[in-house]
Amino acid sequence: MSKIWQSDVDLKVLNGFSKDTCNGYLGIEFLEYGDDFLIASMPVNARTVQPMRILHGGASVVLAETIGSVASAMCVGEGKTAVGVSINANHLRPVPEGAVVTATCTPIRLGRTLHVWDIKIRDQKDRMTCISRLTMAVVDI
Repeated sequence: MSKIWQSDVDLKVLNGFSKDTCNGYLGIEFLEYGDDFLIASMPVNARTVQPMRILHGGASVVLAETIGSVASAMCVGEGKTAVGVSINANHLRPVPEGAVVTATCTPIRLGRTLHVWDIKIRDQKDRMTCISRLTMAVVDI
């Protein structure tokens, strides 16, 4: 697939946008990008676990929606933005407190008015812990 980004990707800038937001509070950090993917991580800690001290499924969904939303925003041209329409997630295995999970976001479809993203979240042993699909609507600003 060819380069999908309509704007320059600057990881420092992307991470700066997270200050004083849910993303920052949960420790989501953008790590890497390529022609058709974006990668971010999130610690499994007191802010992201459920009472059984394993990664909360909702925190996985926040990570998935964050990375997919940012990816869509970087794929739209001037005068457009992308807003979430639908997200689903399948939680495949528990992740204990103290770990770090990493999400990789790739496009399934980048249409004129709709984007669909595949987000795979893996643990530190590269085992898939969650798979998510995010649908974004492309709208005029």
